[in-house]
Amino acid sequence: MTIKRTPVLAARQHRSATVFMGIIVLILASGWTAQHALSAARWDAEVTGRLSYVWLTLFVIFLIQTLLYHLERPRRVTDRVARQLDALHVAILMPVYNEDPGYLRLGLESFLRQTRLPDSVHIVDDGSTTSEYAEVREWWQRAAAQRGVSTTWQRVTNQGKRHAQAHGVRASPEAQIYVTVDSDSCLAPNAIQEILAPFARPRVQSAAGIVIATNNRANLLARITDLWFVTSQLVDRSGQSAVGAVMVNSGPLAAYRAEVVRDNLGSYLGETFMGNTVMFSDDSLLTLYAQERGLTVQQPSAIVFTAMPEKWSHFTRMYLRWMRGSTIRSVWRMRYLSPARPAFWLHLMRWFQMVMTQVVTVWLLVVEPVAYDNLPPLSMVWVPFLLGWALGLRYLSIIRSDERIRSRALTWVMMPLAIVMAWTVLRWLRWYGIFTCARTGWNTRQNGAEVALDTPPAPVAA
Repeated sequence: MTIKRTPVLAARQHRSATVFMGIIVLILASGWTAQHALSAARWDAEVTGRLSYVWLTLFVIFLIQTLLYHLERPRRVTDRVARQLDALHVAILMPVYNEDPGYLRLGLESFLRQTRLPDSVHIVDDGSTTSEYAEVREWWQRAAAQRGVSTTWQRVTNQGKRHAQAHGVRASPEAQIYVTVDSDSCLAPNAIQEILAPFARPRVQSAAGIVIATNNRANLLARITDLWFVTSQLVDRSGQSAVGAVMVNSGPLAAYRAEVVRDNLGSYLGETFMGNTVMFSDDSLLTLYAQERGLTVQQPSAIVFTAMPEKWSHFTRMYLRWMRGSTIRSVWRMRYLSPARPAFWLHLMRWFQMVMTQVVTVWLLVVEPVAYDNLPPLSMVWVPFLLGWALGLRYLSIIRSDERIRSRALTWVMMPLAIVMAWTVLRWLRWYGIFTCARTGWNTRQNGAEVALDTPPAPVAA
């Protein structure tokens, strides 16, 4: 295998008044469409009364979320504080299992291109069966030494991602901040510098980065997944971050105070649910540990590229794993989080919103037509699409070095496809994941990497 130096992937968030005004206009248009639809249906006062309190409650929740995510700002630090953060020992933990060598190499190169280099990088091959990565390992150890970055590379018996991370933790007793990444993570050049900034506040225990797809133009599924995932981070998680209550950090890039990881390592490795060892949802468990100690935030200027599923079977397994993990984590939040924590109430609000949205959908599509002979007007179909386009404008705030804005605008236009997918297939998968949450196995990459990097992404011409 010939190893060549790949182009630098970079991205940044651009906060624009144009995007903000576009969101306001589309939200108002959505409200007008809903009002017009209700009027067109000629519903009487009794029918309107059946739904008025539900509509009002959901609208208030929506307004609160909109306000919160617009309050989020990237943390900035003074030169003096920056020097204090530079003095911290930052260790990257990278577990590897049956990863594509191209993606692995891309990520390792990104560590050495950081504006603030990590102090150490700990790679743990969790018993991969498809490769021993001999050439990548040889290159990495030489390149890391040249850049003055301490590193370890261990190959261990397969026990799962958490145990692989634990090997890295034990190899880095001097670490003060742990940065967790996946084996296909490619950090933007300033990612480590940016994700350290929130730790200038002593109460901050963890920070999440923004995850975008390396392969976002591979096919339609990858585009829609990137649109849906980036928008959810810049809406839902940004709102949580505004009050220091991020509930789930993403695996491709997150940072924790070392004590959060070390002090909870035993329970992290030994988590069980309904008698079964939990093999997934590791990031949300680390976030829960951090929530118990202080604030959990998102740093929207810390960006990481990662590989998104290109096949529906891969996406389905990933989403079911997320939904099962989310259900387990909800049980633990109710049990362990104090009601004094904002995360406790945000968690309850999310469940209330999910259940009420389901109830409203069933009521409009089933109860009203069957019980009251009152069909909802077709014009109401535009409401979720307009809201989706409004929220999706946040997607356009991410500027990438490898993609022109017209390509990203094309993805944004596809928001109705993401809405339809969310309201049909993903809704069914969500409930299926909830009812099958006792299935706690990882169930992926058993036969090798599911996404391969054939050609590294190249920056677009200026």
